[in-house]
Amino acid sequence: MKRRSRKRLFLLFLFFLALLIPFFYLQNNWLTVTKLEVESERIPPAFNGYRIAQLSDLHSKLFGERQHALAEKVKQEKPDVIVYTGDLIDLQRGGEAAGYVLMKEMVKIAPVFFVTGNHEGPDFTETEKQLQAMGVQVLRNERTVLRRGGETVQLLGIDDPLLTPTSEAIEQAGEKTKSGQYKILLSHRPELFASYAEAKMDVIFTGHAHGGQVRLPFIGGLFAPGQGLFPAYTAGAHTLGSSTMVVNRGLGNSTAPQRLFNRPEIVVLTLKSSK
Repeated sequence: MKRRSRKRLFLLFLFFLALLIPFFYLQNNWLTVTKLEVESERIPPAFNGYRIAQLSDLHSKLFGERQHALAEKVKQEKPDVIVYTGDLIDLQRGGEAAGYVLMKEMVKIAPVFFVTGNHEGPDFTETEKQLQAMGVQVLRNERTVLRRGGETVQLLGIDDPLLTPTSEAIEQAGEKTKSGQYKILLSHRPELFASYAEAKMDVIFTGHAHGGQVRLPFIGGLFAPGQGLFPAYTAGAHTLGSSTMVVNRGLGNSTAPQRLFNRPEIVVLTLKSSK
């Protein structure tokens, strides 16, 4: 009897293991698209329906040959512009090629704007040259404009604080910004939301938190760098005053190898003008 019981337990263990392996694989590899909207009377009418696809925190991960699965998902959303909010590569394991392949595919779909994360490292010069050669527009504490139907909105991008202190970066990027215009900020770290709101940014795109890595029902993310346990900003849209911050859960992993209830994410934000 004991031998039969042990055999049954062993078979039961194998059964659950057979279920867990594909489950864990899908948690790390099954892409999801999160669709959000921001409505404001400050958004120019020409930008009503303008679609911004956001990617973040690839950490050198591959989604199919030449990033085909990820590229197809983004392409299906028909974005007007693509923004990338840091950590294309991973300092611990390298693998720059995966990130470069992704950027080559993204510029075929729409204009791409990029800001650094903490994994871009202290010497970003060579990576920056590679990205610019592909047609990626790297924003390093500077601004540009998005144009549509004869109207414009401001797009600002700042370095990760490891490269430039945030207050200094925002000040540099905000120089010559036209007052009254709608402002979109790209930054890596969501824990600095108060600084972005103080600078009167309308929409902020961030990443870095990896969705809290493990997400618990009714609670959210378990841990995020810079925020610790049960962090406030790991996913979705958050408001502070007149500012809305979007936190992308990211695509890859860094220190922890496994996501749980936290599939890799593409965010698509649509602007709605209430004018």
